Amino acid sequence: MEKSKKDDHQAVLNEGEENELEVFGYHTQNLRRALCLVTAILTLGAVQLMFYWRPEWWVWTSCIPCPLQEADTVLLRTTDEFRRYMRKKVFCLHLSTLKFPISKNPEEPLVADHHSVINQAVMKPELKLRCIQVQKIRLLEDSNSCFDIHHTFGLGLTSEEQEVRRLVCGPNAIEVEIQPIWKLLVKQVLNPFYVFQAFTLTLWLSQGYIEYSVAIIILTVISIVLSVYDLRQQSVKLHKLVEDHNKVQVTITVRDKGLQELESRLLVPGDILILPGKISLPCDAVLIDGSCVVNEGMLTGEPISFWTLQKGPHGESIPVTKTPLPQTENTMPWKSHSLEDYRKHVLFCGTEVIQVKPSGQGPVRAVVLQTGYNTAKGDLVRSILYPRPLNFKLYNDAFKFMVFLACIGVVGFFYALGVYMYHEVPPRETATMALILLTATVPPVLPAALTIGNVYAQKRLKKKKIFCISPQRINMCGQINLVCFDKTGTLTEDGLDLWGTVPTAGNCFQAVHSFASGEPVPWGPLCAAMTSCHSLILLDGTIQGDPLDLKMFEGTGWNMEDGQVASCKFGMSDSSPVIKPGPEASQSPVDSITILRQFPFSSGLQRMSVIAQLAGDLHLHVYMKGAPEMVARFCCSETVPENFLQELRNYTVQGFRVIALAHKTLKMERLSDVDRLAREKVESELTFLGLLIMENRLKKETRPVLKELSEARIRTVMVTGDNLQTAITVAKNSEMIPLGSQVIIVEANEPGDLVPASVTWQLVGTQEPGSGKKDTYIDIGNSCVPGGKGYHFAMSGKSYQVLFHHFYSMLPQILVNGTIFARMSPGQKSSLVEEFQKLNYYVGMCGDGANDCGALKMAHAGISLSEQEASVASPFTSKTANIECVPHLIREGRAALVSSFGVFKYLTMYGIIQFIGTSLLYWQLQLFGNYQYLLQDVAITLMVSLTMSINHAYPKLAPYRPAGQLLSPQLLLSVFMNSCFTCIVLVSTFLSVKQQPWYCEVYKYSECFLANQSNFSTNTSLEQNWTGNATLVPASVLSFEGTTLWPIVTFNCISAAFIFSKGKPFRKPIYTNYLFSLLLTSAVGLTLFILFSDFQDIYRKMEFIPTTMSWRISILVAAFVQFCVAFFVEDAILQNRELWLLIKKEFGFYSKSQYRVLQRKLAEDPTWPPTNRTDYAVNGKNGFYINRAYESPEEVPKGKLTLGGQASEQHFWTRL
Repeated sequence: MEKSKKDDHQAVLNEGEENELEVFGYHTQNLRRALCLVTAILTLGAVQLMFYWRPEWWVWTSCIPCPLQEADTVLLRTTDEFRRYMRKKVFCLHLSTLKFPISKNPEEPLVADHHSVINQAVMKPELKLRCIQVQKIRLLEDSNSCFDIHHTFGLGLTSEEQEVRRLVCGPNAIEVEIQPIWKLLVKQVLNPFYVFQAFTLTLWLSQGYIEYSVAIIILTVISIVLSVYDLRQQSVKLHKLVEDHNKVQVTITVRDKGLQELESRLLVPGDILILPGKISLPCDAVLIDGSCVVNEGMLTGEPISFWTLQKGPHGESIPVTKTPLPQTENTMPWKSHSLEDYRKHVLFCGTEVIQVKPSGQGPVRAVVLQTGYNTAKGDLVRSILYPRPLNFKLYNDAFKFMVFLACIGVVGFFYALGVYMYHEVPPRETATMALILLTATVPPVLPAALTIGNVYAQKRLKKKKIFCISPQRINMCGQINLVCFDKTGTLTEDGLDLWGTVPTAGNCFQAVHSFASGEPVPWGPLCAAMTSCHSLILLDGTIQGDPLDLKMFEGTGWNMEDGQVASCKFGMSDSSPVIKPGPEASQSPVDSITILRQFPFSSGLQRMSVIAQLAGDLHLHVYMKGAPEMVARFCCSETVPENFLQELRNYTVQGFRVIALAHKTLKMERLSDVDRLAREKVESELTFLGLLIMENRLKKETRPVLKELSEARIRTVMVTGDNLQTAITVAKNSEMIPLGSQVIIVEANEPGDLVPASVTWQLVGTQEPGSGKKDTYIDIGNSCVPGGKGYHFAMSGKSYQVLFHHFYSMLPQILVNGTIFARMSPGQKSSLVEEFQKLNYYVGMCGDGANDCGALKMAHAGISLSEQEASVASPFTSKTANIECVPHLIREGRAALVSSFGVFKYLTMYGIIQFIGTSLLYWQLQLFGNYQYLLQDVAITLMVSLTMSINHAYPKLAPYRPAGQLLSPQLLLSVFMNSCFTCIVLVSTFLSVKQQPWYCEVYKYSECFLANQSNFSTNTSLEQNWTGNATLVPASVLSFEGTTLWPIVTFNCISAAFIFSKGKPFRKPIYTNYLFSLLLTSAVGLTLFILFSDFQDIYRKMEFIPTTMSWRISILVAAFVQFCVAFFVEDAILQNRELWLLIKKEFGFYSKSQYRVLQRKLAEDPTWPPTNRTDYAVNGKNGFYINRAYESPEEVPKGKLTLGGQASEQHFWTRL
């Protein structure tokens, strides 16, 4: 019973997805709420402020748990590592407000789509819908089959159903509110640290500490104003970006009423959208009739497409062809039917239709899938407005450390209370002095100081043409120890050069036709395939499309023209492209080729095909091109040469890009039936035509950069969509795989009817290609077992997918030595990056920003090679289109990280030094003077914090990373040891000054002090001037203790700044930071001047008492000795890497990172790496591997669930 109540109280929304949420139902109790409000008033708003910071506390105190169907308040909690809470009110939508009658019969659906969440969520007979406005709802369910979409929505929605959907779905608008400045200001000011800072500054101002307080206030105001300005500008830019989206005039089909024009705001999921020509899409829609060409670069506001799977040689936008959803009659969900290539049917919001191709049966039509923030563009805007929080140990540790410092402040608070109450000081003054000591340990300049290092690093990156939209990630770059690289356009040149063709005839490869000869490709089926099997379009008289297609087409010497030909008489569209031989083409008996239909290329399918009409030919022809292994599968085995794998290997081992082409004749009774043909039928029983060989050279920067990363012990991994052999060859040529290292091919296969899933380990060089093998291998002439050293795993995307589902427990063991991942789809790339992160790698990803987009966003540091200054595809964008940006970014990240640590350690020590010095003076009811504090706080600490991070990055990458966490032994020992040295010196001098013959307790015995001035004063006029000052009261500043402690405290602050400003190996030496060096030198000179001068104005302002010269020298010696000891301990012991490695080795301390643990485990395993064997996923027999999570869906990790969350979501809405 209790379990049932708990289940009713909570649910999971978007289960298995990135934005998964736990939902808890609560009912507000008026009495609890009233008590909370009274408490907030009595605490002057402090409790209300806590509720603002922690919304879950407000819900827990003012509400009681209840079933979701009774809840008026919902608490949402993310399921990621941050576990963030959000509070939302439940509101009701009443369908009874609509102007037409609605059936209250529970059995009668409200909308025609029986999968729709609307039918499940509307409560009858009340006709109301209980909602929360936070997460997207899939309004046109993914469970609809192709048949459902065509027949349920093909004729359009009725007017009544449109009204119901408009009420439930809301307007089709992406509205970005331009928030008022006062609201942004309030949000900034209510930041917890700013609240604490306001309390601190108010306290200091009340005590007359005006100058430093004003300086901090000015800095804080500037920081807040800049933050508000940035937020406001971002809000305005986003508003302008999406404003036009909401004002598009569109044409839709209404059932039984025909065409209707309306504003795009009124679109609802299920509407039939008519595409007349060029239009900016205001929603996500699935194409059901006709085809079109779209420019998807508009989706991200940059030339490289966010969704498209292609890119141009210089980052230019590439037109993408969209095809209609097939009219199959199976019940499979439409996305599952299309597998990874469902996007080829989807028109995404924010993209621009640049060309439409009607099918001949009417206009181009699409069914609206999603509207508003549920669209692709809406997701993009949402990701900008609410970016994913960073999980970086530095920021988490910094917060913990600040809590620790605050705890020290609390100890000081009670210490001060005890001392002042013991001396019977008035309560008001006691409380004030205790609060001052409470605030001493947390420096108010800390947030600005931690941010300033990133600002300097960002400016230095900008000079290197690397632009950043997420400055917080710069520190994270300092921890990168693995970088994934795309191949084409990243490691190798963008452009491909035609090398030659290898035609086939009679089941044999013929002589190579070399393009270097200058002769055109001779006419034949191979030439016809090269001229027609592409996705090129003619736009404004210019041929545009994929660079590979463009290069292949140019190599034939043929031209493309508009389709104003007689194809329309066959019932075909007159917009079909027509190909004609040009002046440089070889002699051809064919006058023209008309492309009637395209089946577009995708990374998942690794192929494309077209149906073409040759002029004068009664039959149609099918041409296919794609990955050789894939194309060979669709060809009749007798047409594929027996030495196909050997011939393919000959070219791929040399790093060539190889494309295979195939053909078949298609007999059609009616040409108008072409659009109804299923792709599976068209792409079958083909004749293998031959190979197209293209040259893809390494970029000149690739090899030296990979060498630099290797010397820095940063792993490099290739993640590409290209052929496995080609990828291995490129890896060897670029020395990603060092000379002499072995490569082990991991080939995994899905389970069959009687055979379980299997994984085969084959050492490169021992593989004998069999007829069933789809991947080919390189013979490097060495078949010995690697023995666990110098080996690299290589696999295809297909094998990765099988390992992921059937051998998941083995996957981490492979990844720690996996170097080559070929034929990877965009989704697999993202998954791979996530799996590396699970092994505790800090992952960088460098790619072109197109098909790498998901991986770029998933990585800790994604670097997009783009000509734009900012790309939403990744946190970093390099305008220099080569991988030199990677070591630049890592160097700057390391420098920024070390700077952040240095500043944090310095400000921590500064707070502790001040705390110790002030606590000693509190013992006799005294404290430092305002100008004494001012000199330390403004002239030294503030300026040090703003200039310590100016150091440039060291030009050479060290073979190890800087410390990545504040709570490390070195840092904690550094702070502890320096605190001990400070405490010893300050306490010693505090006690020593009391033993001096000229000492007296000034604050108690002013007469003694005045009578004995002649014993210590070295300046007669100064002595006479002081004689008149006998107004000394408790809590006074004037004392020998204060005069003695201040120089030591000041020298301590300066020496801490010098010691913690670490140079080599991550930053340039301290003397290259000219401003910082000048500042420290000036601070030392000024402190010495004040210590040894006898000027009355200085002593009066600083509130010092003159002392003997010998005592001043003693103070200087004490400060210098402390500096020497602290510098030796920090540099020779705490920063001695060799010593710490020796200590770790002696005491058996090893890294707890998952990949390190695995590496140690595998190094001791004599059976690893496996070679020349096959393992099967069977139930625990013979030591074979099993992925039990695959057998039991309940145990599958969240990241592995791709389907199945839908039922939970619908169940949640039904109950709510």
